[in-house]
Amino acid sequence: MSKILLENMEFFAYHGCFREEQIIGNQFIVNLEIETNTHKAESSDKLTDTLNYQEAYNLVKEQMQQKSHLLEHVARRTLDILLEKFPEISHLKIKISKMHPPMGGKLKCVSLELEKHNSRDV
Repeated sequence: MSKILLENMEFFAYHGCFREEQIIGNQFIVNLEIETNTHKAESSDKLTDTLNYQEAYNLVKEQMQQKSHLLEHVARRTLDILLEKFPEISHLKIKISKMHPPMGGKLKCVSLELEKHNSRDV
């Protein structure tokens, strides 16, 4: 197994429970950890033999563009769509950070981490 990491993807999005957050928006950082078998690609050097990072990024971007109240909801949707598109994934972990959230004080970010195993592998 290998880990493919898409690190520090930056998005401007409209997630949050407060009405203002869904109007004004905020900066988000997303980290994605994908476990998959890359053995074939290690030998062939062909993109068709591995998980396409660009496609994975585009799926994350699409989910970040859909307004949600909770980071938990965004994370679950993202993991579900990635596993649907890439059945070769055995395990996924996502971390979504909302930068400078409106918490009434100085705070760099609030983050949610969520993991999911491919049920086909269990």
